[in-house]
Amino acid sequence: MGLLSILRKLKSTPDQEVRILLLGLDNGGKTTLLKQLASEDISHITPTQGFNIKSVQSQGFKLNIYVIDSADRKRFEETGQELAELLDEEKLSGVPVLIFANKQDLLTAAPASEIAEGLNLHTIRDRVWQIQPCSALTGEGIQDGMNWVCKSVNAKRK
Repeated sequence: MGLLSILRKLKSTPDQEVRILLLGLDNGGKTTLLKQLASEDISHITPTQGFNIKSVQSQGFKLNIYVIDSADRKRFEETGQELAELLDEEKLSGVPVLIFANKQDLLTAAPASEIAEGLNLHTIRDRVWQIQPCSALTGEGIQDGMNWVCKSVNAKRK
């Protein structure tokens, strides 16, 4: 499912737009994920310097997608702190969050359940959240995560 088809699915009325914020630590796989969603070539991705923005302007609903490198266990504490700070932002209060546990194609990747426990996701009570194992490289799990995004957006609109 490409980015455009997801956005069409989310955008049920012409004047209703959606803003999705994609964040995560460096080397988490954000650029690869974006390119997968946009059906772009992922064979020559280099580390992003600065920002890589593919945006759809929005009024109203927002959704956060946080990308975690599941194989970089040394940085789980750091990524947990960054995610906690993001969730504490007043402007993002109550905004649903999808956590992509990326790089599940690597043998050293921690399972999503271990990551969820390590990040204390079970303590999040002020918003809906989902952790989705995925591989931005192979595309596995991305559609499941984006289907959750569509369901969350549509549920919020009702």
